[in-house]
Amino acid sequence: MSVPADHTIPHDHDHSHDHDHSHDHDHASGVHSHPTGLKGFFYGLFVPHSHDAADSIDDALEASKEGVRALKISLVILLATTVLQLVVVLISGSVALLADTIHNFSDALTAVPLWIAFILGRRAATRRYTFGYGRAEDLAGLFIVAVIALSAILAAWQSIERLFNPQPLQNLWWVLAAGIIGFIGNEAVAIYRIRVGQKIGSAALVADGVHARTDGFTSLAVVLGAIGVMLGFPLADPIVGLIISAAIIILLWGTVRNIGRRLMDGIEPELIDRAETALTATPGVLAVLKLQLRWVGHRLQGAAVVKVEDSALSNVEKVLHDAEHRLTDALPNLDDMVIRAVTADLNS
Repeated sequence: MSVPADHTIPHDHDHSHDHDHSHDHDHASGVHSHPTGLKGFFYGLFVPHSHDAADSIDDALEASKEGVRALKISLVILLATTVLQLVVVLISGSVALLADTIHNFSDALTAVPLWIAFILGRRAATRRYTFGYGRAEDLAGLFIVAVIALSAILAAWQSIERLFNPQPLQNLWWVLAAGIIGFIGNEAVAIYRIRVGQKIGSAALVADGVHARTDGFTSLAVVLGAIGVMLGFPLADPIVGLIISAAIIILLWGTVRNIGRRLMDGIEPELIDRAETALTATPGVLAVLKLQLRWVGHRLQGAAVVKVEDSALSNVEKVLHDAEHRLTDALPNLDDMVIRAVTADLNS
């Protein structure tokens, strides 16, 4: 009776092997069903995917560097937006715009904990934290979600206050200018952060991009409210603010679910499909008996048990080596994967 063989994909895997094999990554079972129409449009804006396996970065250090680079650039853009809004505040003398400028400045600083999390994620595993520090990224994502929720609640409270105690808006054209500046700056940052977050598989960076997008739509609400006031409807500003605050809270649930799923070691079904197809397409593999994957920050870890047809140790090692290459092709941001082989005669 032969002994099952274990094989581990090393942390720094080599992709210099020949790609003389092919495997299909498209599976009907892995296709998500998302809302369509207007609901689908807003779903795509505020609940984007946190990964794009077809365009992932397969080097952990490079992925972290790109994440930090995205945070640096977006932080500079948001600070520049804040400065421009401050200039408008000084010209218009609007206390409301000053409060909004301070709000945008504090929101820009939410990039700092995520920045720290990316740096922590590079640290090597220790005897206490044997899986490394990648979870710090997801914890930062929870902090960002809390800030988004708090911002929406504060905006709703201010809108309700203005409904009961209307205040005339002054210098409406300057208010329009400040709102447009805030929207453009935040939306540019949102697009950049979400794109990089999807590229490296970071749910936290995607959440931070969604945070910037919600701030941008809040600034846009200022524009719509000012236009409503210009058209003779003074309550337009607080009503629009309430609508957007409610929409943010409702759509925030999708981001909360994504972050929470990762903390519970949940995984997207299509990633399991890709891994299973890569393993079953390996010559010599009869079946995949067990397959586990989980996110740790923006990197993947997992384990698998496969049934092989040959009990010779050298042949088993060859099959597992081929399976390793196929897995790293199917899941570029896979770091650690333990593959155990069980021969057919053991399982018969």
